Amino acid sequence: MTALGSLIFKGNVLIVGIDLGTTNSLVAVWKDGGPILVPNALGAMLTPSCVGFSDGGELLVGQAAKDRLQTHPRLTAANFKRYMGSAREVPLGKRSFRPEELSSFVLRALKDDAEAFLGEPVDEAIISVPAYFSDAQRKATRAAGQLAGLRVGRLVNEPTAAALAYGVRDAGSERKFLVFDLGGGTFDVSILEIFEGVMEVRASAGDNFLGGEDFLDVLVEDVLASAGSKAKLTLSDLSPNEQQRLREAAERLKCALSVASEADLSVRLRDKDIAYRVHEDRFMELCEPLLQRLRLPVERALRDARIRAADLYEIVLAGGSTRMPIVRKLVTRMFGRFPATTVNPDEVVALGVGVQAGLAMNDSALDEVVMTDVCPYTLGINTSQQVGSNGNGFVDGFYLPIIERNTVVPASRSRDIFTVRDGQSRVAIDIYQGEARLVKDNIPLGKFIVEVPPNLPAGGAGANVRFTYDVNGLLEVEATVHKTGAKESIVIQEHSGVLSSEEIRSRLQALASIKLHPREEARNAAIMARANRLFEEALGPARMTISRALAQFEAILERQEPHEVASAREQFQVWLDQFESNPLIDA
Repeated sequence: MTALGSLIFKGNVLIVGIDLGTTNSLVAVWKDGGPILVPNALGAMLTPSCVGFSDGGELLVGQAAKDRLQTHPRLTAANFKRYMGSAREVPLGKRSFRPEELSSFVLRALKDDAEAFLGEPVDEAIISVPAYFSDAQRKATRAAGQLAGLRVGRLVNEPTAAALAYGVRDAGSERKFLVFDLGGGTFDVSILEIFEGVMEVRASAGDNFLGGEDFLDVLVEDVLASAGSKAKLTLSDLSPNEQQRLREAAERLKCALSVASEADLSVRLRDKDIAYRVHEDRFMELCEPLLQRLRLPVERALRDARIRAADLYEIVLAGGSTRMPIVRKLVTRMFGRFPATTVNPDEVVALGVGVQAGLAMNDSALDEVVMTDVCPYTLGINTSQQVGSNGNGFVDGFYLPIIERNTVVPASRSRDIFTVRDGQSRVAIDIYQGEARLVKDNIPLGKFIVEVPPNLPAGGAGANVRFTYDVNGLLEVEATVHKTGAKESIVIQEHSGVLSSEEIRSRLQALASIKLHPREEARNAAIMARANRLFEEALGPARMTISRALAQFEAILERQEPHEVASAREQFQVWLDQFESNPLIDA
């Protein structure tokens, strides 16, 4: 059998599934009747969603970039997924990059990993997005794929992907389940039902600015408020390097609380030793506002789906942040049962996107699986409402929903609108996304003007406004004038803060000049970054020990003998593992 096994092609195109995460990203393929995760150049399934530049100006992606967050904070970026769909730019050295561009670097690295694993070119991908991503954020994700040289066949909601990973094994049974997806930067909850091979999303809700990073922020704030106050330190007193060192120490503390009820933190900041201890109960108390924010989308999804918690067959956890005991305890209390944990929460979304790739390639093993999804937000227009006792006054700015949230897609819905003034000859169709009563509190998507017959009294002319929303999040709005049948329409494609087609082409040319660090040297780059990070964390004799070991490895690298470098790298890796667990060892 070839390296491809029984991979299925759509035409001559191989489709991969990508979980583009805030903290980590993964790529999967459908092979031999099931989804398979693709290892990166370091042999790991998880690729940190970090981007940076080496001292020589080469682009670093993944673990090497993550280890340089502490040592080179001005040349490294992370957590940029949170800003997708905005015009925010992140400075890296002498240049600044948009979130789409930084995400494209991660996608390109995953594309290279898939091509190395499969031995075939990869041109098309299905990418997962948080269910509660806005229209602008989804379009920014598509733009990131284009900048990475990928055709984005479809965007699939992360909880839906997680459900596919669970449900495809037994798609013939009938059951309802809830996916609780808490990642590094976003939170989603979806309720799904499986019956006769059909997987239907009943409702989705979420919070695009709630994730593991927020729980980490709580720890950092408490460290500075307690231990830091004794040393008279605030966050603004710390350099970017020290801030990152504190965050990494807090991250290790958070992970330690996943396996123990109490954990310690020790870090040196501004030549002062900071020691901090926290118990799980104290951590839960600190995080209570965040835990409350987790409850609200769950309650909304249950209401929208008209399903009682007791009717759910299973609660599925997805996202690495669900490893936190305080989160699992919350879920257990809310539903009165333990959640399902049979699939690795870090990998479940990627496996589900791999299933979606198999569906897209028409794999015969998935002939009986049909999947439906929902529109996560309400879509509507700006209207006027009568005010006052005489009924003659109209006030603009009220939201008229046309496609309600959690409507199964593809969907097409329409509403009639009418003029509000005598002799009115034009009607403005202002399109919005959101749940608020007033349009000023929702997200504007686009607008166009419809000409109606003039010289008619108020209410005498009008139009039928139809919204059509497809599975890829594409919205078309069409207005048909009642008396003339004339039609005007718009396809919502561009937003302020989202790259236009011309801008994407321009930025593609600019990104072509960036030299990507050679994939075959990724292991060396990662281990050097890790060693330099440990050097910065250490003090005194331990620092000199690392320096000597690092110099020895650099000397071997300079000889450029592949077998010798591979052997030395393996030995150095083992030594670093031992050093990190026991900093007192000798080189």
